[in-house]
Amino acid sequence: MNRIKNLFLNSEFVLALIVILLFLVIGSQNSAFFSINNGFDLIRSLIVPGIFVVCTLIVLISGGIDVSFPSIATFSMYTTSSLLVNIDFQGPVFVPYLISAFIGLLLGLINAVFIALLKLPTLIVTLGTSAMFSGFLLTFIGDGQIHNLPPSMANMARTQIFKITTDDGLTVGLPITVLITVAIIIFVALLLKFTVIGRSIYAFGGDPLSAERIGVSPILTQFFVYCLVGALAGIAGMSHTIMMRNSNPVDLIGGELLIIAAAVLGGAKISGGFGSVRGALLGIILVVTIENSLILMGIPSYWQRVVIGSLILLGTGIAAYQLVKSQSKKENIINQT
Repeated sequence: MNRIKNLFLNSEFVLALIVILLFLVIGSQNSAFFSINNGFDLIRSLIVPGIFVVCTLIVLISGGIDVSFPSIATFSMYTTSSLLVNIDFQGPVFVPYLISAFIGLLLGLINAVFIALLKLPTLIVTLGTSAMFSGFLLTFIGDGQIHNLPPSMANMARTQIFKITTDDGLTVGLPITVLITVAIIIFVALLLKFTVIGRSIYAFGGDPLSAERIGVSPILTQFFVYCLVGALAGIAGMSHTIMMRNSNPVDLIGGELLIIAAAVLGGAKISGGFGSVRGALLGIILVVTIENSLILMGIPSYWQRVVIGSLILLGTGIAAYQLVKSQSKKENIINQT
């Protein structure tokens, strides 16, 4: 009995049940939800958000809040695309990914300097840098779409895996970029669970003072977190460009709150020190499923905004409650001592 009770106290287990229930409800309203085509559409919709949510998870575990990752992704992908088009790049596709990741790392480094060295609040810093990166991109690099991508990027955009022909004669498949997302998810999961730096991120997010006493460097940990998140955002941006077959300087902007809400719904705490890749993925699956499948249930588009807004309120509301509760516990401990 206690084991069953403990299961229902586990946020990941409850979230998994909610996702399954949601699938059953949507499928009962429209059988097309369980079609292969819709399943592949759902997976495609998770490719970029899947990377974003693990980026957000890393920052939340470290005790911070980052809203600049969409701007970093857009800046990295557009700058890389513009550069390669201007030099008539003919090389392999891993080069655009490397350049975009490097640009993202440099932008993450800017966040790290303000946060780790100048000790400024993470939310304020990333709000400012997000606006700064977007403004710089549109002012000095370009504000028009780039359609003539290098050949290797265009070829990758056409490459699919798991091609299946439906009964209607429609051929559906998954873009190869899904493998990049899967690799990043596995990498982050192993990093957080089995490495010293991963344990340092949890320790620093849970209690920075105690973590520092046991040898965790706050500066190095925060530099690692924000540089890594910047690099992963750059990779996500390049995957987006390849899938869209063009580079748009205003793409990806504006979805950061939904990603943060998904990570919090998955069990990450805004106060830091908690969270798992498994929970974050369940959270983003829930959010993306609701976002993409409401139309299958015949729900008007304006009601979709209400539901998505409610998810943001729920996710950020849980986060705010966790923060207040954490601060209250710390104050009680201080008063007792």
